[in-house]
Amino acid sequence: MPEKLSVVIITYNEKEYIEDCIESALFADEIIVVDSYSTDGTWEFLKNHSKVTAFQHAFENFTKQKSYALSLANHDWVYFFDADERITPSLQKEIIDTINNPKAFDAYWNYRTFMFKEERLYFSGWQTDKVYRLFKKSKCEFTDERIVHETLKVHGSEGKLKEKLIHYCYKNFEDYKGKMLKYGRLKAKEAFLKGKKWNLLQQYLRPSWKFFNHYIVRLGILDGKKGIIICYLNALGVFERFREQKRLEKGDL
Repeated sequence: MPEKLSVVIITYNEKEYIEDCIESALFADEIIVVDSYSTDGTWEFLKNHSKVTAFQHAFENFTKQKSYALSLANHDWVYFFDADERITPSLQKEIIDTINNPKAFDAYWNYRTFMFKEERLYFSGWQTDKVYRLFKKSKCEFTDERIVHETLKVHGSEGKLKEKLIHYCYKNFEDYKGKMLKYGRLKAKEAFLKGKKWNLLQQYLRPSWKFFNHYIVRLGILDGKKGIIICYLNALGVFERFREQKRLEKGDL
């Protein structure tokens, strides 16, 4: 019998993207979506979709939210992706072929194509971007070592998918800026809980290096204006991380 596949997604205010996201996942045997009490119509769309099993769950951090969502999957093979990502037809075929291969690994990395609005970003540090997306639930878990950019712990073998996932991460300047600031604050909380200390040198050197590395070393300059914007906002997220860490150490509310 063919292997069954659960697609799992977490959402919060993704009305602009969720319909195309779900459309790209309809090949799966089930689609599980956990929504963090969206206020823009995302939840209404999900609960009324005949192919989606939707739940609402309060967001605490990415690791806990994804762990909860994963627990709801009914099949061992899981493809876990985000509302701003799209599974292409060629990737769909590779996923199906992979899970039905007797020699399949237990987890697979998936490279991503970063989209700046409707245009592809070729460099700016994103050219080698990859994440775990396809894996066996029985062999993997999200670790509690991180609360943002969570890591999948694999108790088994790993491989890489050849086809890329489409990542529509950049909607507009304010939206992407908001994401970077949010990730920065979560990274600060993570560092604070681990006992790491803020210092003035890191506050300014780390963001500067981030921009230089992505814009010059990783060729963001070849992405033109798009490269400048992405590299600046990524560096801003690093600056926010250390600013927030300082605030946490001082006990400011």
